[in-house]
Amino acid sequence: MPGHRSITEAEKLAQAKLGGIAIRREQMAAVANIYRAAATVRHHLENSVLRGSDLTWTAFVVLWVVWVWGESETRHIAEEAGISKGTLTGVARTLESRGLLRRADHPSDGRLVLLRLTDEGEAFMREVFPAFNEEEAFVTSQLSDEECRGLADGLRRVVLQVEERGEERRRELLGGAEPAPRRSGRRAKG
Repeated sequence: MPGHRSITEAEKLAQAKLGGIAIRREQMAAVANIYRAAATVRHHLENSVLRGSDLTWTAFVVLWVVWVWGESETRHIAEEAGISKGTLTGVARTLESRGLLRRADHPSDGRLVLLRLTDEGEAFMREVFPAFNEEEAFVTSQLSDEECRGLADGLRRVVLQVEERGEERRRELLGGAEPAPRRSGRRAKG
């Protein structure tokens, strides 16, 4: 891939750049590798098993969330998938046009929308997920089962740290101020 640096090259460049700066290197490496591993695995899965199904990573995650949770409100699906409600709207329309997902009005609150898999969506996930899981096994094949459990546990603790203490930390860092609202397509000034 043009412009692609190996993880070893990236680590050497970061070390050279940060050599004289007092930082917590192990924590930096952990977070950098969480990001790099997630991006690498996502790219591999999109260009292997998901390509054959003509799905993006985001579309697959939406299908997975609805498959596992069952019929759910769009706001909960967007949050669990790590996407905006606007992004979910576009993804849901695409999946609905393919016959994999169905929208429904909430029975008691007309402002809310529910999503559920169609029978075709259920069949699709039962067919595609085993192939997806085979690729999960491929990308972790250099790790033993015990190492996979340890990695999963460590990453789970990272997620829990942010879920349980992140808001308090954000307020502390911002001196109690609310974060700037996100503006689509614009970068924050500063």
